[in-house]
Amino acid sequence: MLVTLLASNPLRHRLTALAEGWQRLLRMASKPYRPELHYMRGPGPKCQAKQLSERAGL
Repeated sequence: MLVTLLASNPLRHRLTALAEGWQRLLRMASKPYRPELHYMRGPGPKCQAKQLSERAGL
């Protein structure tokens, strides 16, 4: 009986979608958030060049 139910296409599609959702959730949960990868640590080279040119112009 269960084999017959699993062989039906709509149920298999739903179970596959559910399994993929759980796998995606587990992948997301296994990667901790690391803010140091997302934030700048200071002014970049363009900002520094701009500040130097402004200081030289004064």
